[in-house]
Amino acid sequence: MIETKNLKKHFHIGRNQTLHAVDGISLSIAENEILGLVGESGSGKSTFGKTLIGLHERTAGEVFFKGSPLPQKYTAKDHLRYSADIQMIFQDPYASLNPRMTVLDIIGEGLALKGIPRADIQDEVGFWLRRVGLHPDHMSRFPHEFSGGQRQRIGIARAMIIKPKFVVCDEPISALDVSVQAQVVNLLEDLKDSLGLTLLFIAHDLSMVRYISDRMAVMYLGTLVESGPSDAVFFEPKHPYTRLLIQSNPEADPVLERTRPSAELTGEITSPINMGPGCRFADRCPEVMPQCQSVTPESRLIASDHQVACHLYDER
Repeated sequence: MIETKNLKKHFHIGRNQTLHAVDGISLSIAENEILGLVGESGSGKSTFGKTLIGLHERTAGEVFFKGSPLPQKYTAKDHLRYSADIQMIFQDPYASLNPRMTVLDIIGEGLALKGIPRADIQDEVGFWLRRVGLHPDHMSRFPHEFSGGQRQRIGIARAMIIKPKFVVCDEPISALDVSVQAQVVNLLEDLKDSLGLTLLFIAHDLSMVRYISDRMAVMYLGTLVESGPSDAVFFEPKHPYTRLLIQSNPEADPVLERTRPSAELTGEITSPINMGPGCRFADRCPEVMPQCQSVTPESRLIASDHQVACHLYDER
């Protein structure tokens, strides 16, 4: 469904300074698959998602949708053309909704652009409000009248109402209560089955990502360090960063959580500005080797559909 080849997004932030937000990511997402993308804050997950769908103009690389290349730089016509198949649920529910539009206009805007009569739009908006846990009477209200969790559900309804094929979910449950998180995750799974959706699910909650996703990819400072089946990455992580990331995930049992050793990272995070060769995780890695500082590791297939970019797995 979606494939990227050496995708890069760099931001020029000053004289002779370039921030490498996304730096050469190649991955593919199969039709009707959920790929979970994880990594700590600042790793480039959201930037990757926005560059993937054309909200950021990519610096280099290629993006393919159903085998056809997507534009390097999107025009208004390109956004209108691809929005019927590609949508995004944004991370910030406060900034992603127009404060001057009612919920009816926000959720139904995609249908209005298709020329669907307003009466039919109202019926469809009411249906989707119920499906995301809100009431049809809410369609006459404005975004400031809702909580953050309710706004996030409005954003989900807006993305899903036109029945897209591929959706980038940029931390769609981060602003929700725990009970509502389960509701939204189950809703996304139901939509995947009923609409044949393909999802890129970006999140911090590793347990939730393992639960909902078919495959998991791990980002660190703009690069992909490991990817594979969710259970394989979660229970048998290969990259040192993935191991520490999984160990930092809290245990549900408070007794086990209090007794297990700390997984605190040491060292300083490498600056993403004007980055040179070498492993991005070298300054914090407990298994660092001399070549890690000067040679960028290549992604290697170490098992069926399980890849890792680390010198520990270099061919000897």
